[in-house]
Amino acid sequence: MSSQTDYQLRRDEFGRMVFTGADGEGHTGVVPVRAFPISSPERGIALVDPDGSELAWIDRLSELPDELRRQVEAELASREFMPVISRIVRVSSFATPSTWQVKTNHGDTDLVLKGEEDIRRLPASALLITDGNGIYYLIRDRQALDLTSRRILDRFL
Repeated sequence: MSSQTDYQLRRDEFGRMVFTGADGEGHTGVVPVRAFPISSPERGIALVDPDGSELAWIDRLSELPDELRRQVEAELASREFMPVISRIVRVSSFATPSTWQVKTNHGDTDLVLKGEEDIRRLPASALLITDGNGIYYLIRDRQALDLTSRRILDRFL
């Protein structure tokens, strides 16, 4: 995508994103969706309407005009919340469900792991953990964790 776009984004009075295409038609409630949120978060972003229909494709965020890029980044930041686990302090049990005390980039928290199937292996030694509330936690590289955290993880993998 070039730095020129044939659409505009703005917020309505309720804070929802409004997409206006080259044809002048407006779509309210548009959201950006990353195609590869973990492996390539700055590439491949679709702008979709509330029904999930793609209205525009962004190859690279960096190629958008500054104002448009800031709008898309702000919307992504408000929708995406994926704490990154830096340390597993302790677990209540090695059987599931269990409560994990973890340190993340958003502070210390507890999460409930309902089952081992809620830990997904990703490329390059990364893990995606879904807690009992549906919140996703990311471990970017399980080999980079401290020894205690790795030992705890090994019991669940």
